[in-house]
Amino acid sequence: MSGPHPLNQAVIAQALHDLRNGQLRRCKSMGFGDSDLDALKHPEMVSLLANARVSWCTVQVNREVLQRLLRQADDIEAEIAMIDRMLRVGASTEMITRYFGLTHQEIALRRDILGLPKRRGRHPVLTEEQDVTLWQQWRPALRQRDIALNDDKAMLGLAMELAESLDLPMSVIWATIRSWVDQGLV
Repeated sequence: MSGPHPLNQAVIAQALHDLRNGQLRRCKSMGFGDSDLDALKHPEMVSLLANARVSWCTVQVNREVLQRLLRQADDIEAEIAMIDRMLRVGASTEMITRYFGLTHQEIALRRDILGLPKRRGRHPVLTEEQDVTLWQQWRPALRQRDIALNDDKAMLGLAMELAESLDLPMSVIWATIRSWVDQGLV
């Protein structure tokens, strides 16, 4: 013979949890009526329902919510990949904190996980030649991709690409680009 139906047990456990926490509306939204909830006040009734071998409830999947949650998982993976990439190309702790909300300790841990050396101090400023090269690559790419100056995500992506192609720290490239934007040189 089979044992108690697990779905019944899960629903009873959730209902009892909600009732203990004053969430009567949540119980009603699951389909319980007033007389059903009154029965849950009696341990023998709870035991009867939880140990029933036939299912007295059904599950309905909310596909819209399910799909949104699945997209969030993809977004989280993409965000982690972007943070790792930014750290590899020399993004500063301040940049990661500002755009992704990670603490200094979380960033230090990510650097350790990635096997990146510990940095001390600031990156050096660009030489005049590096500054000119960066300008010559950044300006056309900005126009070609039609990136708005206030689109931080797209600007960070471009800054990462430039850091990789020019073999310069992203934090220096970002500071230079932000300086150009602030001065209205765009």
